[in-house]
Amino acid sequence: MGMSSLKLLKYVLFFFNLIFWFCGCCILGLGIYLLIHSKFGVLFHNLPSLTLGNVLVIVGSVIMVVAFLGCMGSIKENKCLLMSFFILLLIILLAEVTLAILLFVYEQKLKEYVAEGLTNSIQRYNSDNSTKAAWDSIQSFLQCCGVNGTSDWTSGVPASCPKGSTVKGCYIQAKQWFHSNFLYIGITTICVCVIQVLGMSFALTLNCQIDKTSQALGL
Repeated sequence: MGMSSLKLLKYVLFFFNLIFWFCGCCILGLGIYLLIHSKFGVLFHNLPSLTLGNVLVIVGSVIMVVAFLGCMGSIKENKCLLMSFFILLLIILLAEVTLAILLFVYEQKLKEYVAEGLTNSIQRYNSDNSTKAAWDSIQSFLQCCGVNGTSDWTSGVPASCPKGSTVKGCYIQAKQWFHSNFLYIGITTICVCVIQVLGMSFALTLNCQIDKTSQALGL
């Protein structure tokens, strides 16, 4: 009975991490795609490296490493790899909780930073081709104009701005897009956390089962 439980746990954890690893590959690929095709990082001159593409590349790489440890630890029944997998997942989970708390506490400051960064980037629209391309892309995608409206463009409204007298600013449109998709973002976040907790539970259970099986066999 102990050996059958061990095999079941081993293969469940292996396939769980295999799927996890493929998800990491997809996230990494998406991050690389955004790094190549997205230039929104230039809108924030102080932190040009803090872009969605860079974040996805880092997250995808971490997921792939963690999932690889989980796969190898489960299939090889290696307690050291399993505990490394468990500790890394725990660190990631704690980091996510800490980040969520910091975003909640400093929400107003973050909003001010984003608005200030976008406002400053407008001044570089005519002098920097990358900034121009980024603004044209975001205005076309969100159907918005400027940060708070067309009045932000003191040197002339760009052709990428939609026509009409009721055009909203990109900052407002971005907030509305986030609020309209908040439910999906929340569900995705909860699912990720549940998957992480399940992975940690499987790793600990398998680790304990390995000990019990070893004791039963007199190893």
